Amino acid sequence: LLSSLSPLTYLSGLPLRCTIDNRVTRVAWLNRSTILYAGNDKWCLDPRVVLLSNTQTQYSIEIQNVDVYDEGPYTCSVQTDNHPKTSRVHLIVQVSPKIVEISSDISINEGNNISLTCIATGRPEPTVTWRHISPKAVGFVSEDEYLEIQGITREQSGDYECSASNDVAAPVVRRVKVTVNYPPYISEAKGTGVPVGQKGTLQCEASAVPSAEFQWYKDDKRLIEGKKGVKVENRPFLSKLIFFNVSEHDYGNYTCVASNKLGHTNASIMLFELNEPTSSTLLQGPGAVSEVSNSTSRRAGCVWLLPLLVLHLLLKF
Repeated sequence: LLSSLSPLTYLSGLPLRCTIDNRVTRVAWLNRSTILYAGNDKWCLDPRVVLLSNTQTQYSIEIQNVDVYDEGPYTCSVQTDNHPKTSRVHLIVQVSPKIVEISSDISINEGNNISLTCIATGRPEPTVTWRHISPKAVGFVSEDEYLEIQGITREQSGDYECSASNDVAAPVVRRVKVTVNYPPYISEAKGTGVPVGQKGTLQCEASAVPSAEFQWYKDDKRLIEGKKGVKVENRPFLSKLIFFNVSEHDYGNYTCVASNKLGHTNASIMLFELNEPTSSTLLQGPGAVSEVSNSTSRRAGCVWLLPLLVLHLLLKF
C-alpha cells in the first residue's frame, strides 16, 4: 500500500512511503518510467532523492527541495512470490503566489493616461487585483494584471495596491505610488482690516503639485523679502505677508501669485484701515446706558418720597 498524498506546497522534503510485508522480495520506486531506487541502490543522479527506509514493513524515499518539475506520477513497485504489484500516486506541486514584475512609482500630469502592470506566478495561477488606497476609493479598481486609467485626475493620485492570491498561502501585496501633477489654484485669500500702528497679516493658500511658489505684489510692484517692516513667510501650501507696524502707506490692494511648472494663478487681497474705538464711542457704550438708568431710578425714588413729606408737615401743624 502506498501512503496517500494530498496536493500541498512542499517547500522542503517530500517523503514517499510504501507499506510492505514479509512476502515482498524486491522493491523499487519509479517516477514515470525512470527508476529512482531499486532496493538500496540509487538509480537516479538527482542528489535531492534519498532513501529513508527499507525494512520489512516500509520502503520510503524522500525528494528534497521539491519544485514544480517534480510534479507527476510516482510508482511503488513490489515483487512477491506470486506476482508483482504496483501502487501509484500523482504528485501535484502547489506554489505560493509571487509578484515577479510590477510598475515603478510614476509621476504624471493631470489629464494623461497611465497603465500599471503587475505580473505574478504561482500554482495554481494566482488571481491579481488592483485597489486604490484612498479614503474615497470603494472596492477594487481592476481585477486583472493591468490597470488602465484614462484622463487621470488629481483625486486619483496616491498608492495603488496589487494583490496576488491563489489560496495556497497568504496573498502577496505590493504598492505603486502615483503622483498626479496639476497647476495651482488658490483656495483661500481674504482681506483684513488693521488699525494704524498695529500688526497685520495677509494669507494666501494654494493647492498644487508640485508645491506652488508664492510671490506678492502691490500696484504691479513685487514685494521683496527683507523690506523694512514687512516679512514674507512661505510654506508648501501657504504664504503670509506680515506687516509689523501698519502705516497709512501700507493700505491698499495686494496680489498673491502662486505658480509651478504647470501654470500660475493669482488673487487680490485688500489690507484696509480699521478705526480704533474713540472716546465719544465709549460714551455711547454700556456704561453710559447704565448711568442713565441709575439717574432715572433716583428720580423715581424722589417722586415716591414726596407724599410722605406732605403727610409729615400736616401732622406737625
